[in-house]
Amino acid sequence: MQKLISDLKKTYPELEFKSGKQFCWSPETNYIIYKKTPEYTDSDNWSLLHETGHALLKHKNYHGDFELLKLEVEAWSKAKEVANRFKIDISNDHIEDCLDTYREWLYKRSICPSCNNKSLQQGDFVHYRCFNCHTVWKVSSNRFCRAYRSTKKVVQPSLISA
Repeated sequence: MQKLISDLKKTYPELEFKSGKQFCWSPETNYIIYKKTPEYTDSDNWSLLHETGHALLKHKNYHGDFELLKLEVEAWSKAKEVANRFKIDISNDHIEDCLDTYREWLYKRSICPSCNNKSLQQGDFVHYRCFNCHTVWKVSSNRFCRAYRSTKKVVQPSLISA
């Protein structure tokens, strides 16, 4: 991994790397953070390249589920491009497995806690409204936590006029 980091620094001198608890890109600090372990695997190198993709694309914040998934796809695409420069082959199965974790997380967030209907976000990144029963629920914006859903009581509009 240190050789790859060294190569990335030479090729992209504007990038900064720092060891941490997990692989991630921090737009606030402009650090690509990598998980320090005694022995690195191909998967670790691919994760580093993926976070490098986010950095090179200057990804900042996202404002919705679909935008987050789009940024992840873009970062993997850029990671493959960077990997090619260093003669590294990123497994397409690995990429799809990683994207599946986001797809699953987004899917769980979209399930109505009252009737299990699938819905889309409403307005901001943390609110949903069921198309079926009109329940409104809030979810965490944290990608690293379970998809908790807390509901709000919504007064149903009357369908009968007086």
